[in-house]
Formats: sequence, structure tokens, C-alpha cells
Amino acid sequence: MIVETLAPALIEFPPIVTLAVIYILSSALTEAVTNNAVAVVVTPLAIGVAAELGADPRPFVVAVMFGASASFATPVGYQTNTLVYGAGNYRFGDFLRIGIPMNIIVGGSVVGAIPIFFPF
Repeated sequence: MIVETLAPALIEFPPIVTLAVIYILSSALTEAVTNNAVAVVVTPLAIGVAAELGADPRPFVVAVMFGASASFATPVGYQTNTLVYGAGNYRFGDFLRIGIPMNIIVGGSVVGAIPIFFPF
């Protein structure tokens, strides 16, 4: 049902834009939910969108996996973030200040590199 809603909006764009949207969705969700849950929820969505686009689903699934692993911007995004949050006396804003630029750098690198190794 979600695929039928998203696919018509995404089909108008080049596959690289759809790849970026899927990466951003995965990366944003993983800041609040565990990376395993994000992978389980977004992978079928990525496969469905790729099928609707007539593209190979592998690059989209790889984008989900990288996005789900990029939990830099919140202390609840990953277990080690939570551990250092308390031990290092960090504030939530400290994670945002460092994590958002890291998410942007990693996201740009991933979206740029995936089509090289996994063509659409």
C-alpha cells in the first residue's frame, strides 16, 4: 500500500533521486528506531519501489542498509551512542551538531558510490 502511494511520485524522477530518498528515509528513521527495525520495515518498501520503477532492487536495498547503519545524530540511535551520552556528559545538541554533518557526508558518499558498484 505504501509502495503504491510512493511509486507514482518517485517514478517521475531519475533512479538516483529515488535512491537518495530511500537513503534519507532510512537514515532519518534510524535516529529514533533501532537499525534492525528500520532495515526490516524499509527493505520491502525499497524492493517494491524498485519493481515499480523497473530497476534492479539491489542498489535500493544497499541504500537501506547504509542508511539504517548511519545513526550519528541522536544518542538513542545506537547502543554505543547511548553509552557515551551518559559517560561523557554530552548533551543531545552535541550529537546533532556533529551527527548531522556526518549524516550528510556519509549520505552523499553512499548515494554517489552505490550506482558505481550496483547499477540500476
